Amino acid sequence: MRGRRLAAYPVWLIYGAVWAFIGSLVWTTAAVYFVRDVGMSPLQLVLTGTALEVGYFMFEIPTGVVADLYSRRLSLVVAAAVSGVAMVITGAVPDVAAIIAAAALWGIGWTFRSGAEDAWLADELGPERLGVAYQRGAQFGRLAGLLGIMAAVGLALVDLRLPFVAGGVVTLLLALFLSTFMPEQGFSRSERAVGTRRLAAAVATARDGLRLVRAHVVLALVLGIAFISGTWAEGFDRLWEAHLLIDVGLPTFAGLDNVAWFGVLGAGTLLLSFLVAAPLVSRIERLDQLRLARHLFVLHALLVVTALGFAVAGSVWAALTAYWATTVIRGLTEPPFRSWLNGSITDSRVRATVLSIAGVAGSAGEWVGGPVLGVVGTRWSIRTALAAGALLLIPTLALFARAIRHHGREPELISDLDTRPAV
Repeated sequence: MRGRRLAAYPVWLIYGAVWAFIGSLVWTTAAVYFVRDVGMSPLQLVLTGTALEVGYFMFEIPTGVVADLYSRRLSLVVAAAVSGVAMVITGAVPDVAAIIAAAALWGIGWTFRSGAEDAWLADELGPERLGVAYQRGAQFGRLAGLLGIMAAVGLALVDLRLPFVAGGVVTLLLALFLSTFMPEQGFSRSERAVGTRRLAAAVATARDGLRLVRAHVVLALVLGIAFISGTWAEGFDRLWEAHLLIDVGLPTFAGLDNVAWFGVLGAGTLLLSFLVAAPLVSRIERLDQLRLARHLFVLHALLVVTALGFAVAGSVWAALTAYWATTVIRGLTEPPFRSWLNGSITDSRVRATVLSIAGVAGSAGEWVGGPVLGVVGTRWSIRTALAAGALLLIPTLALFARAIRHHGREPELISDLDTRPAV
């Protein structure tokens, strides 16, 4: 279907807001559904995420090549369609095996989105405007996420499966919207894609992306940071709800049950993120590569402290405070990290491929670290698994320090970037 294309910037804001709404809708009460209705153990919770990451890992670079060779828009439409089907299956079939299989399908769908959306935005707006787009888009996304949380709680009170089914339907509608209104003026289809040797073209594009990573120190450091962060993220994402439900115990304060509590937690994260990020947006938009690296170093140092505090907190209120601090800081790292990564890519022809390589590094960390932390949580305790995951983040600080010594950017870019105004 073809329709009247809209300008890139409003489409980006709508696109990000809808995905944020969907994320809040399906994940706010997911743990209650998985634990209460499906009866999943800590290891099964982690294996669900591992299945997603394995699917992501296997298809990430090939789908990044597709975005570089054929179309960023096509890749994003496929991502929404496949992800929507996976969400519907997760809600419609409350069975461990079906949920794990749907997670693998979801991971495949995510690969079509990862890399392609950043590459599309860079093509349409230019790399120099990415900081503005990421920061503004994140703020819009936080507001949309609040709506998603309210919808999730309302639907879950009726049936815990409904948020997943509704999220899948909204995602399929997003695919229709993108195919109709999403512009793609800045992308030129690769000459490699026109010829008959398409497999060779795909391999050549992937090889060019890998060569760029090997030749640029900061890009190599980014891969290391993504891998290490992934080892923590998978354990935290799959176990934090179970930690609150099983280890800490959520109180019945003001008559709130578990479903309502997770809605309050999600809403608190988004509101705090919005308030904390608001005064930082304009400043971060102007940061060059060096200052972005320093900014990210500080945020990751704080993340180590808060994640460890969440794991060892002795009271419910200390745990909730540490959880909010961890999720807010984590959310604040994402837009500047994406800007930092994009600013280090010097060849737009392989941008989606390089971004996909970075995504693979993070995915590899998740499916390597996730099962290990899942076993730790099952063998000893969820608290121990979360604490071990937090400690795994510490090496990222050494890699950020190395990047700062390289001026947070590639040497050949220094002369150009030094002409930018100081912040």
